[in-house]
Amino acid sequence: MTGNQFIDHMASLRGISDRKMTDYLLKKFELDASGDLKRMSLGMKRKLAIVTAFMHDPEILVLDEPTSGLDPIMQERFIEFILEEKERGRTILLSSHIFSEVDATCDRIAIIKDGVLVSTIVADSLRHNEEKVFKVEFDSETEYFRFLANTKLELSAKRPKHNQVKVMIRDENIHQFFEEMSGYELHFISEIKFTLEDYFMNFYDRKKSVEEGREGMLHGVH
Repeated sequence: MTGNQFIDHMASLRGISDRKMTDYLLKKFELDASGDLKRMSLGMKRKLAIVTAFMHDPEILVLDEPTSGLDPIMQERFIEFILEEKERGRTILLSSHIFSEVDATCDRIAIIKDGVLVSTIVADSLRHNEEKVFKVEFDSETEYFRFLANTKLELSAKRPKHNQVKVMIRDENIHQFFEEMSGYELHFISEIKFTLEDYFMNFYDRKKSVEEGREGMLHGVH
């Protein structure tokens, strides 16, 4: 069976007579479906799966690793398409291990571990977390220990070999934090952005998070 024959077969099963959506998908994902299915690459098969999943314009979709096998350009195009479908009111359940894909498309995120749902979170709460983490490196060991002796800030990590600390700050205390830091000689200060991957690793590799000084940051979204 060729890709076109497979599409025709699926259209027949679904009673689709209007091929407008199908043609739109074929063009959007640059799929030439004339070839033999057995000779298609994984990427082409994945494109074909996307076309046949959306060709009947469903209101609800369940997608399992939909971009596996797609090149980066097509992955980005798929994300754009999913966002378009969301705007049209479609409900999409997406299973994926690609954090950027989940972060870009999902409104609610659930994490499953060992077959059990261990967490659900609204995506915006990750993007607009009220607790920030800053990495600070002091110019000298003297400044580093002077800071430790005087600060009342909440530290999530200390790295004396590098004269570094990680500091947890709530949004409303940002001004006071920078005011305090202005009293020390610093090599640099930078914000550590909290990501979906950080949140995920809290459930799958807590030990590693603690060793890397990220435990405080992970608690910040609970």
